[in-house]
Amino acid sequence: MRTDIFARLDREPEPPKIEIPRMSRTRATLFGGTLVFYLAVVVAVLVSSWLVTLDWKIMLFRPYQQWQQLHAFLDYFVVLGQRGPTAVMIAAWLGWRSWRQHTLRPLLVLGAALLLLNVTVGAVKLGLGRLGPHYATQIGSAELFAGGDIFPSGHTANAVVTWGILAYLATTPRARRYLSIGSSVVALGVGATTVYLGTHWLSDVLLGWVAGLLILLALPWFEPTIARTEAAVFAVREQWRARRRAAVAPVPADGPWPVIVPQLPAKDGEDAGRSTVGTAHSGRGTSGRNSTAKLAQPRPHATARSERTPITPAGSRRPPRSRPMAGG
Repeated sequence: MRTDIFARLDREPEPPKIEIPRMSRTRATLFGGTLVFYLAVVVAVLVSSWLVTLDWKIMLFRPYQQWQQLHAFLDYFVVLGQRGPTAVMIAAWLGWRSWRQHTLRPLLVLGAALLLLNVTVGAVKLGLGRLGPHYATQIGSAELFAGGDIFPSGHTANAVVTWGILAYLATTPRARRYLSIGSSVVALGVGATTVYLGTHWLSDVLLGWVAGLLILLALPWFEPTIARTEAAVFAVREQWRARRRAAVAPVPADGPWPVIVPQLPAKDGEDAGRSTVGTAHSGRGTSGRNSTAKLAQPRPHATARSERTPITPAGSRRPPRSRPMAGG
């Protein structure tokens, strides 16, 4: 009996009962309030309000020069918001969960969230065309429609979505609570790090946090599509398996194999050829089928034994003692 970790992995447990989040009234209210805040940030940047002034004050303060001892660590920490490395790490973990739970939902949810992230955030980036702090040309300007792609912050939105997916897919309330706290810390830290490094304005980070949160709140609307996609993938897999089994299974060219019935020793006068198996197998056409039929026929029983009562011999069964020969 194997007791190592591979024996445990070989077992196929029953998939846990997964409660799929629904778009409840509370979640819909949070989505609506977050969307209003998103639009407010966009409008504040468009009209060059106090938020743009705060952006310039932080940029001119140059945090990366004020706390230079943090620079080396934060250069590595900000990688937790890059789409490539984080997507690979999260996909590897969710792929293992999909294999253990016999479901494609974790991977499909991640794919749907990343698709929404690329479409929504990418469209706003290209539409507003804002330049970053390192490429700003006029102090106090919002630097919009200048060919940039910095607003909202992709690092921040990606950190919210990729790490927040772990909390969204959690199967227990305790795990969901801890993962929500952990993903929030990572997302807030990545956003603040981009401001420290001078690669984003503060308003970029605010909109990135809100954009990522909107995607997580909207995911329950896409759960029916995810379920249909999973069912379609499994249906294709079963069809492929059925075709593979049909291709591997051999089909005899001569039809079904003959049924071989055990034979008793042939008696005098009986046809000894009936017990020949090779003839029945090698026969073609009608002769082969007749031989098969003969082999399948049961042999008649031998002549019934006599029901006479056995006779017990009388007298002693000991042999007679020989007499000694007389001398001469």
